Amino acid sequence: MTSKNLTKQELNRYSRHLILPEVGIKGQEKIKQGKILIIGAGGLGSPAALYLAAAGVGTIGIVDFDKVEENNLQRQIIHSTKNIGTLKTESAKNTIKELNPNIIINLHNVKLDSKNALEIMKDYDVVIDGSDNFPTRYLVNDACVLLKKPNAYGSIFRFEGHTSVFNYDGGPCYRCLFPNPPPRNAVPSCAEAGVLGILPGVIGTIQATEALKIILDKGDVLSGRFLVYDALAMAFKELKLGKNKNCPICGESPRIKELIDYEEFCNMKEEEEKSLEEDEISVKQLKEMIDTNEDFILVDVREEYEWDICKIKGAKLIPLSQIMNGNIDILETVEKDKNIVLYCHVGARSAEALNILRSKGFKNLKNLVGGIDAWANEIDQEISTY
Repeated sequence: MTSKNLTKQELNRYSRHLILPEVGIKGQEKIKQGKILIIGAGGLGSPAALYLAAAGVGTIGIVDFDKVEENNLQRQIIHSTKNIGTLKTESAKNTIKELNPNIIINLHNVKLDSKNALEIMKDYDVVIDGSDNFPTRYLVNDACVLLKKPNAYGSIFRFEGHTSVFNYDGGPCYRCLFPNPPPRNAVPSCAEAGVLGILPGVIGTIQATEALKIILDKGDVLSGRFLVYDALAMAFKELKLGKNKNCPICGESPRIKELIDYEEFCNMKEEEEKSLEEDEISVKQLKEMIDTNEDFILVDVREEYEWDICKIKGAKLIPLSQIMNGNIDILETVEKDKNIVLYCHVGARSAEALNILRSKGFKNLKNLVGGIDAWANEIDQEISTY
């Protein structure tokens, strides 16, 4: 075997690719010339980056601004214990270089936003969306449409994963399927609801597979199809997707011609500011209430198994599941105008509990911003986190 673009060492490294008729030397040269951008060096980005690097993708870009935390290691396999506290991008680069030193790694240590997205994404062939929030998903989608880049999408939640390829060869985009984001706090995050650690390995690997197929121009790309994976049932379900002619960005008469403010679009800015004034309380404010012996009730709405891991001293446990069923015996004798502070893991369930209790006539309710996770990080570092 000879190649103008592959070294002798690379011919040996990728020999199992080279004997595949669908890949061969020409295909491996395409892979080496390929440029793939990964949004997020977390659960989905970890397996995607590792397998793409192992496959010999010549240039891999990684966008992330977070640092490695211990609770990442249950699923974010590109990081290790020694990397706790370091930038995820740097941690990922070091791991990739150990796996394949031939790869060019571009690090983008920034939060992706409307000001930098187009500039960052323009030089890549494929974008892999491993983000975990709606503003970024809509941002990545819109930037891909404007730049005419395929978007290998993935998302995970508890035991279920979703994946598809958007904006490929005239196929539908993310907005064709989800024109508008869900209401704020309607969908709990993985930090709130949990996620099976192995799950992102499955979905992230599928994303990497689709990216390689696009680079190679081989196979049936997952465009116009939405794959749903149920880990508990070990079942895949495929939904057919059609291009929406009324899509605001890729339809027949697109209304979106440039990137917008995605935090505002996803109803996070204005509502957040409003809720902080009316319904929410910070961990510092809660600590002050405790230190001054203010008269109030602190209610933990997590489940009992979470309560056993950690709790804020003086709290009463009333799981959200009980509140939803009307089982609030502890509060039945409490006056409706009593000050009550609710908390959960990071704030979503306690916000839901607040709305339920308000409908039952309770008036002075506050939701702890960031939940016990914020309390442990900012107030009491002795509390275990999960």
